Amino acid sequence: MVRYLERAADALRPCRMMRHFQRGPAASVLVELGDTKVICAATVEERVPFFQRGTGQGWITAEYALLPTATASRTPREAVRGRQSGRTQEIQRLIGRSLRSVVDLGALGERTIQLDCDVIQADGGTRTASITGAFVALVEACAGFYQKGRIFPVRDFLAAISAGIAADGTPLLDLCYEEDAQALVDMNIVMSGAGNFVELQGTGEGRPYTRAELRQLLALGEKGCRALIDYEKDILGGELDWLVGREG
Repeated sequence: MVRYLERAADALRPCRMMRHFQRGPAASVLVELGDTKVICAATVEERVPFFQRGTGQGWITAEYALLPTATASRTPREAVRGRQSGRTQEIQRLIGRSLRSVVDLGALGERTIQLDCDVIQADGGTRTASITGAFVALVEACAGFYQKGRIFPVRDFLAAISAGIAADGTPLLDLCYEEDAQALVDMNIVMSGAGNFVELQGTGEGRPYTRAELRQLLALGEKGCRALIDYEKDILGGELDWLVGREG
């Protein structure tokens, strides 16, 4: 099949991240993956939820929101409706637990880092872009209170990407909205820098998929996540990337 910009089946959309996108939070990143654009901002609070009080451990949590005009047809604000949708709750839980998987909560201390992921333009892959951008913001936020000689709270790199099987049976990496809407199988893959899977969300939306197809999708996801992690290292640069996994 011919993809937008004649992109190969195993190719990512053009990716760009801009740090320091906002002045207010401890860290902020604008992540662009093709036409999907998400602002990821980190706020550090010197307190923890009640279930972490007195444990010496911190917490990582996330909120996700879709700007009303992020899609072709306007999406009403959830605040106006008075409740979050199940989709929103599921995505922000995914972001939070993905980030926690590579964080030493003890090294974080009794702090909470809140990651706000706001989609300003949606063209598929908003949850995976949110995880990738939020990771970069998380590292920068932790660098703000890190003391030399101690364990850096972020133990490993993290990225996420989508993969799927197109209507003609072709396995694809990094689906845009049009491809996602027609896909027979849709999968979200979250991986650590060590190459371990953090989360796999795979659904046979058009039909069940085979073990062989699953292996193909995992291979595509691994390729995409490794490319994004390399880009994260470039964006963090010598200033910050050396901190990840540091134990003193």
